Amino acid sequence: MSQKPSFDQVTLAAADKSVVLPVQAGTLGNPCIDIGRLPKETGCFTYDPGFGATASCKSAITYIDGDEGVLLYRGYPIEQLAAKSNFLEVAYLLMHGDLPTKGEFASFESDVTHHTMMHEAFKSFLGGFRHDAHPMAMLVGMLGSMASFYHNTLDLDDPEQRRMAAVRLIAKVPTIAAACYRHSIGWPLRYPRNNLEYVDRFLHMMFEVPAGPLELKPVAARALDLLFILHADHEQNASTSTVRLVGSTGANPYACVAAGVAALWGPAHGGANEAVLKMLAEIGDAKHVQSAVDKAKDKESGFRLMGFGHRVYKNFDPRAKIIREMCHEVLAELGVNDPMLEVAMRLEEAALKDDYFVQRKLYPNVDFYSGIIYKALGIPTEMFTVMFAIARTAGWVSHWLEQQEDPEARIGRPRQIYTGHAARDYAKP
Repeated sequence: MSQKPSFDQVTLAAADKSVVLPVQAGTLGNPCIDIGRLPKETGCFTYDPGFGATASCKSAITYIDGDEGVLLYRGYPIEQLAAKSNFLEVAYLLMHGDLPTKGEFASFESDVTHHTMMHEAFKSFLGGFRHDAHPMAMLVGMLGSMASFYHNTLDLDDPEQRRMAAVRLIAKVPTIAAACYRHSIGWPLRYPRNNLEYVDRFLHMMFEVPAGPLELKPVAARALDLLFILHADHEQNASTSTVRLVGSTGANPYACVAAGVAALWGPAHGGANEAVLKMLAEIGDAKHVQSAVDKAKDKESGFRLMGFGHRVYKNFDPRAKIIREMCHEVLAELGVNDPMLEVAMRLEEAALKDDYFVQRKLYPNVDFYSGIIYKALGIPTEMFTVMFAIARTAGWVSHWLEQQEDPEARIGRPRQIYTGHAARDYAKP
């Protein structure tokens, strides 16, 4: 993991003139050509569909090296945080930039615990959704409605009020998520048990029933906490960029995060682990795994193995290496007897031994293993992306906080290449 070659400027030939553009470099990663002067100097904009080659901001939160399989939160390797930390500590790290002292963590945990409750009015609001509404649809609506509770009294110029907005979101999203799930299956809502830790509290809100106490094996909370750490942030992805774009307008932070949830809902983004389970169901039986692998290698078949390879990580997904071990531990300790999970394990084994996948570095990614773990924990498929949203809230609020303090931040305004009609006169047909 080394700094890419850097240079101070580049020269662009534009018609009969040369334009010198400065180059900016970060601590790590590719240098970026500063094109801010380009329209004034040349009358041209740049064209970059999907912004895959464009840096939209400066950020000190997360660094990814896709070629080397590196993921850093505030400079800390994800492997170290996964082994030594917990989700709430990671959330603090993302928000504040440094790991908390014992006293700082106790205060942060206390703040989060204090704000876990939903306003009682949310019950009536939740009741307005159909019982079969997708949990992500409910989550978007519920988070958007939070803006109505914290709007007139929210001063975005006050750092402490911004911090408390971030804390409220980290605290309340699990409560709202569990409420959405229970509404969808007709169960009464459960209030958060604040004597429990963050992940245990969520699991109890999800699955505890009035008829008796919920007994969970410790591996369930450990696995979920680890997944939350691995999903907490991932640089300027579609949902995080959405939060920043909405935040650039000065919008209420709860509306910004609701917009992030909407972006995450897309199957090309947060729905990947749900697609893995659908693929496993399509394969159906472990005896069909090899034929599925062979079919995936046939480009004419149109069949893809979901959860293998990654757009950013060209070598391996470092999160997958971490969660793979936990996945096998969960299946062993819970002793889940599910034919679909047997299909998943056989598929993993077959793909890791097949030269076609090995040579192309199409290894199982974090979505492959997270879907298997969620299913083993009894979390329904339609809740998978909601779980992702709970974890990613820590990253979203951290980017929102960073943006609010950025002196270079401006309202987002992408440009376009217009391909419509030229000017024409109005005439009735």
